[in-house]
Amino acid sequence: MAPLNQAIHSILSFSIRSALFRSALFRFVAIRSTKKGSALAFCLLLGATICMGSEPTTPNANLAAIPKFELDIQPILTARGCNSGPCHGKSRGQNGFSLSLFGFDSDMDYDSLVKNARGRRISLASPHESLLLTKATGQEPHGGGIRLRPDDEDYKTLSRWIETGLNRTTPQDPVITKLAIQPDPKQLAPNESIEIRVIATYSDGTERDVTQVTSYQSSDSGIISTKQPGLLMSGAYVGEASVMARYMGHIATWNSAVVAGRTHAPEEYKTLPQHNWVDGLVYNKLEQLDFWPSELCSDEIFLRRLFLDSIGRLPRHDEVTSFMEDSSPDKRNRWIEYALNQPEYANFWANKWADLLRPNPYRVGIKATYSLDAWLRQAFRNNLPHDQFVRELLTAQGSTWRNGATTFFRDRREPEEITSVVSQLFLGVRLECAKCHQHPFEVYGQNDFYGIAAYFSKIGQKGVGLSPPISGGEEIFFVKANGEVKHPLSGQPVPAKPLREDGGTIDKETDPRQVFADWLLKSNNPYFAKAAVNRVWAEVMGIGIVDAVDDFRATNPPSNAPLLDRLAEHFVQTGFDNKALLKTIFSSRVYQLSSMPNESNKLDYRNFSRHYRKRMRAEVLADALSDVTGVPTNFEGVPAGTSALELWTFRIPSELLDAFSRPDANQDPPCDRLADTTMSQSLHLMNSNQIQSRLTSDQGFCAELAAQNIEPRELVKAIYLRVYSRMPSPDEFRQISDVVQRATNKRQAIEDIIWSMINSPEFSFID
Repeated sequence: MAPLNQAIHSILSFSIRSALFRSALFRFVAIRSTKKGSALAFCLLLGATICMGSEPTTPNANLAAIPKFELDIQPILTARGCNSGPCHGKSRGQNGFSLSLFGFDSDMDYDSLVKNARGRRISLASPHESLLLTKATGQEPHGGGIRLRPDDEDYKTLSRWIETGLNRTTPQDPVITKLAIQPDPKQLAPNESIEIRVIATYSDGTERDVTQVTSYQSSDSGIISTKQPGLLMSGAYVGEASVMARYMGHIATWNSAVVAGRTHAPEEYKTLPQHNWVDGLVYNKLEQLDFWPSELCSDEIFLRRLFLDSIGRLPRHDEVTSFMEDSSPDKRNRWIEYALNQPEYANFWANKWADLLRPNPYRVGIKATYSLDAWLRQAFRNNLPHDQFVRELLTAQGSTWRNGATTFFRDRREPEEITSVVSQLFLGVRLECAKCHQHPFEVYGQNDFYGIAAYFSKIGQKGVGLSPPISGGEEIFFVKANGEVKHPLSGQPVPAKPLREDGGTIDKETDPRQVFADWLLKSNNPYFAKAAVNRVWAEVMGIGIVDAVDDFRATNPPSNAPLLDRLAEHFVQTGFDNKALLKTIFSSRVYQLSSMPNESNKLDYRNFSRHYRKRMRAEVLADALSDVTGVPTNFEGVPAGTSALELWTFRIPSELLDAFSRPDANQDPPCDRLADTTMSQSLHLMNSNQIQSRLTSDQGFCAELAAQNIEPRELVKAIYLRVYSRMPSPDEFRQISDVVQRATNKRQAIEDIIWSMINSPEFSFID
């Protein structure tokens, strides 16, 4: 056999210099090696490997002369959208051809192109006839359309890669270490264009201009759009946008503002009144964008806004009159204290957290769901510091019937499920994407996801498990002696590790969840406090400083980073006190601005130059209707007089709550409520038999008011204070008084007036 091996080696040594021969050889080997017992293929492969390994190479020479799959080909597939979600990057691929999303798995992509389907996508003998090229250029039918043209540089690179032997990178090749955009960001004028360059830096110190093979995405294409690779164009609107450049798992951002001609001098912003430090930080941003803030809202609007945002109910008649009669200069601050100390505070904020945590009772059991609801309400009654609230939740042990926090783990039974919701709620990061692949808009990958999941790998259960649709048994949660999660690709155990940090060693006797909580709740944690204050800010201001509130990433920057940082610092300094945070926000002049825009800020929807109106959440609206009509809603399965904010499950039927976007009980939390107005909401308010019956009830407010012998003006005043929490204007006094005086049926007139008022935007929106 020795002479045969020597002959094969000699032939290959002579012929390997030919790229075409080498390409054909490797394709033959790849195909033949799939058949068992192919001795010839084995010999050829062995000889080719020996000869190829004997060729001296240098990283820079390979990078410049011979295209490599990871360095040159995958970036093209990404830039042309071939491995995007709508195309071959989706989970099952497209038309039998599958690529990893955005090229996170190079081995899979190489095999799909070169080996799968018997190598039919590559023609080594005639590279230009490869399906990879003929489909992309439209020579063959292609559902994705034309992605390349024969004169494109990308086409030439792909063709040369096939001709030179389908090369992959070696350990000696450089790897990308950094991505940067040039020039530095600057303000743009409306309808201005600017050219940028994307530069990749490699481990050997070399740089490459990858502008043409980089993917781009703008956070707001109406502000700044990416017309073509390397060309940015500002729109006609004023505002901010972040342009993301993504190249082979690396991301760079270019954040800029579009500003029209300046109408206010910087010195003018220094004259604006400030109630606290929140105002100064907001004004600084408004100055950059040349937005002038709206005027202060009226006292009546402020009081109604404060009550609905802090405790979820309308101010009562006596509270409105007392506030209006209060002449003290600091009355707004004193009434903020008053509102935050009302008993409705706990139910209102527990209801918000129920959206994020409450499971389906038919999945986890009715008693377990009720237990979690009771735990939430008690936490807010005690004004439990947010860090303690989160620690008790994440480290809960014991019975689902006695410790409601354990229901969190009854609903999410696997470490991967826990990781997804924990990252959204307490890190503000949508880490779910990294469960299967590299996060498309961030630096997080599977190691990050499963590193977090490993902290929850030792959760044990005993007792009755889940048995939907009726799960009724008790379950006990405890810490097991052992537990691990495995990487889905390598199959190897993944050590517990926080985001972007070294996890260290965890003692076998220690609950890993406690270690995770220690890291999460550190005062200098870059995620926790910011995610918490941003969520609260969004609840009361209508939009988060980072929007969406659970989508912190470099490509979705905060609208006011100094403000977010200062709020987080304040939250830590006050011991994670939710009421202290709310008091600071409510006390600011920014919170108390009017919602009426001026000419300067009419296009602002992110920088808080005015108040952004928002619709009442479903339960608040239901309780407001009960307060206005004087007749409470009777819900099934709870005692009479139970308010909507006191309901312990989304399963309790209510047409009104469903119409106004109460979460679906079958939806996995955390649940997002739609803030949009719909036709069904308007139709429900106009036509609901339940609302009509309460308006016409003999025990209701309309009947009570009609029975009183009072002047029409006093009657109109009583109606407006009850429904709108304000005094009527002179025109409203006159018009409504005339309606009452002309009415032949006083009670029916009152019913019609209140019906028309609850169907107005002023009632259902928080101004």
